[in-house]
Amino acid sequence: MAGNTFGEIFKVTTFGESHGEAMGCIVDGCPAGLEISISDIEEELKRRRPNSALGSRDEEDKPEILSGIYQGKTLGTPIAIIVRNTNQKSSDYDELKEIYRPSHADFTWEAKYGFRDHRGGGRSSGRETLSRVAAGAIAKKFLLINGITISAVMTPSISAEKLEELKKEGDSAGGIIHCEVKAGTTGLLVGLGEPVFDKLDARLAAAILSIGACKGIEFGAGFSSANMKGSEYNALPCSGILGGISSGKDLSFNAVFKPTPSIAKKQKALAKDGSTKDIEIKGRHDVCIVPRAVPVVEAMTAITIADFLLLSRCARI
Repeated sequence: MAGNTFGEIFKVTTFGESHGEAMGCIVDGCPAGLEISISDIEEELKRRRPNSALGSRDEEDKPEILSGIYQGKTLGTPIAIIVRNTNQKSSDYDELKEIYRPSHADFTWEAKYGFRDHRGGGRSSGRETLSRVAAGAIAKKFLLINGITISAVMTPSISAEKLEELKKEGDSAGGIIHCEVKAGTTGLLVGLGEPVFDKLDARLAAAILSIGACKGIEFGAGFSSANMKGSEYNALPCSGILGGISSGKDLSFNAVFKPTPSIAKKQKALAKDGSTKDIEIKGRHDVCIVPRAVPVVEAMTAITIADFLLLSRCARI
């Protein structure tokens, strides 16, 4: 299976399955001397934990650093982090071994590889994102010493009452996350990104769209720009990227996430034998995954910007 590594210099590889022994990541290419503590990683992972009252699987997610950090500083060698899985309930998925859940990777995964781990979606589970958040904690610390901060928020937020209503219905909701990249009062550095295949917005799009359930991303005016005149568009504030390269202005984008596909409401599903079955998905699933995706969006943005920041140091004499 390919596609487990992201980045050119600041490289992140994630590993593990939802109901396996552990999830984890390897961060390679982080410069030596960066101060990192276990609490830096723990704090980011806490932000990803769900509201268990709304039915999702909740774990402490205690990270263990296996290599790459000594006396609180990075060594410049690969950093390995694992988080043990301690709260799996694989029996919740027994009835799904022969059924492909709607809007999941079940069918396509098995069609491609000929074999799959049906327990919680295996590697395609949203639990994989904790590995990204752990790696993102390191990227964020690296960016911070370079004066760059990243913040994301769900917009608009969904009320707890609405989520409770959806839970009772056995249904779910999606949403939009707005993310901003800033560098003090001066804006993001000029020159991040390559002008052809590795445009900054193109790589950010790849990073964000690689998050499960993300179905779209827009920079600046986005899709609404299709209905504008050139004079109107040119008069808009810069979105932080021109020609695929950071312009020195703050960068921002919106990412849209579909509703959680694992719902308790009865629905039709394709079975392995080709028949159609009525199913009601059991287990602990988020009514809305978007609040938990906020730190994931920040993490993938940080990993991308950190990689381009290191690449920019090779661009000219």
